[in-house]
Amino acid sequence: MTTYAELLAQKRHLDEQISKARKAEGAAALETVKHLIKEFDFTAQQVFPWTPDTKKVPAKYHDPQTGATWTGRGKPPKWIAGKDREQFVIR
Repeated sequence: MTTYAELLAQKRHLDEQISKARKAEGAAALETVKHLIKEFDFTAQQVFPWTPDTKKVPAKYHDPQTGATWTGRGKPPKWIAGKDREQFVIR
């Protein structure tokens, strides 16, 4: 039966091998990517398309008279400006 110390030594050896393989394969993959970008004249926008952050912040406040809502971020709307916000909190 293999001892705990021997298993740890094997793990360290495997971790080193994994690290070396990842580095080598990553370098090869990067060269392939660079070659394809150059061959097809891809732009940075094509390779890494920018998409706006679509996360919506949920409304925190609600105006019962108009149904308008506000997240609590940015400039407060007129219906809540200068008032106690507690009465408008969405629960």
